[in-house]
Amino acid sequence: MDNATWLANHTEGSDFILVGLFSQTKHPALLCVVIFVIFLMALSGNAILILLIHSDAHLHTPMYFLISQLSLMDVMYISVTVPKMLMDQVVGANKISVPECGIQMFLYVTLAGSEFFLLAAMAYDRYVAICRPLHYPILMNNRVCILLASGCWFLGSVDGFMITPITMTFPVCRSRKIHHFFCEVPAIIKLSCSDTSFYEIVLYLCCILMLLIPVTVISGSYYLIILTIHRMNSAEGRKKAFTTCSSHITVVILFYGAAIYTYMLPSSYHTPEKDMVVSFFYTILTPVLNPLVYSLRNKDVTGALKKMLNVGPVFQETVK
Repeated sequence: MDNATWLANHTEGSDFILVGLFSQTKHPALLCVVIFVIFLMALSGNAILILLIHSDAHLHTPMYFLISQLSLMDVMYISVTVPKMLMDQVVGANKISVPECGIQMFLYVTLAGSEFFLLAAMAYDRYVAICRPLHYPILMNNRVCILLASGCWFLGSVDGFMITPITMTFPVCRSRKIHHFFCEVPAIIKLSCSDTSFYEIVLYLCCILMLLIPVTVISGSYYLIILTIHRMNSAEGRKKAFTTCSSHITVVILFYGAAIYTYMLPSSYHTPEKDMVVSFFYTILTPVLNPLVYSLRNKDVTGALKKMLNVGPVFQETVK
């Protein structure tokens, strides 16, 4: 039996220790309350957005179908990490078993990968709507929307199935303290005593591919959109197109910027503290910002919300 196998067997039953956000602050109780409030806001905001899109007939369009998929991913995305982190803080435990760590990593990588491709699909949808409006009913029909969404979920799961098993099979012989608040891939790799340089190169290339394809689609779509908007004669049409697209661009910058920092910048740029702050930003804050970006700046969504809130009084007047 070689040393790597012995070390893997020796440490197989041990739990990891999550050295999370709360150890970095002087007021862990206050931070716990803030994160809990953000978590509730993310759940309620995305749930309301999904409910509005599925209940209001005016929102039964490809764009809002894709937005509902984004909200569903965000609900699952934030639920993978935050409840465990909050529960550990409340009960005073910070351990996570190897199987739990693997499951958390798989779900996280799958959802992040799915969201990468979904944002590209949403950019394509805006391109077709603005640049080829006459062909929109054909190019973005229900079947195409379902295929796009299914493809995003599938590609994300492929990413999860590829990365998670390899990452979790590296033997751990250093401290089992994960300097993070969840089992993120780079944080787990740092614990391994074996040579991970080749895997890190493969992971880097995989991330480039995962980011390059969606970024190319998004960049190309918005380049053509900007050209089309510039040629519009109607000032109101330009304003509406810019408003719709700016919401999506905001989400793209927030999500992709943090992902590029985490997975593509050299290790010299990284510290455990910086990594946790960046991960906190796109793991916890982005899911709560998405419904705000797509609802507050969207008259269709705000109109549907007002209609839903007015159902009670209207119903009572009808009964009277």
